[in-house]
Amino acid sequence: MLVVDDTKNIRLLLTKCLELEGYEVETASNGQEGYEKICGGAYHLVFLDIKLPELSGTEVLRRIRARGIPTPVIIITAYPTVKNAIECTQLGSIAYLQKPFTADRLRAVLNQLAAEAQERRAGSEEIQQLLDAHRYREALDRLKGELSRHPDSTLLYRMLAETYEGLGDSTSADQFRKAGRAFE
Repeated sequence: MLVVDDTKNIRLLLTKCLELEGYEVETASNGQEGYEKICGGAYHLVFLDIKLPELSGTEVLRRIRARGIPTPVIIITAYPTVKNAIECTQLGSIAYLQKPFTADRLRAVLNQLAAEAQERRAGSEEIQQLLDAHRYREALDRLKGELSRHPDSTLLYRMLAETYEGLGDSTSADQFRKAGRAFE
């Protein structure tokens, strides 16, 4: 995980809390450093402050998305606004954590994200069972719903390609394979 915040105490608090939960953590103290770390490494999750020196958190998020980096980002800020929340959500942030926050609030966000990931895995397993049973129409209905919630999931695109192949529509299957490669 990566924590990008210009406030030393926030970096320390997040690092300690995340390490106690069993995560390895790196930190960055400004937007440019955070951007370079994100571009140069593979992180499972990034905590990103909005107000940062050198490069704002919003701009960091905009730039990594423009480069096709799908790393999940949790926005942290002491200055929450509706405009920032909407902009960051549109740029693909997965949560918004308002400062000051407690270790319990941080755990709650991490638990929520873990539950959502488990739900996605369970849904994918059910869809794979439908595909294995050649129940392509049912799989297609489920996949359309999942794709609307997770449009950047390469697994869903692969499953859609498999579904369309099973339905005898190789043109659509090829389109979904190509779309999935865009998110790799």
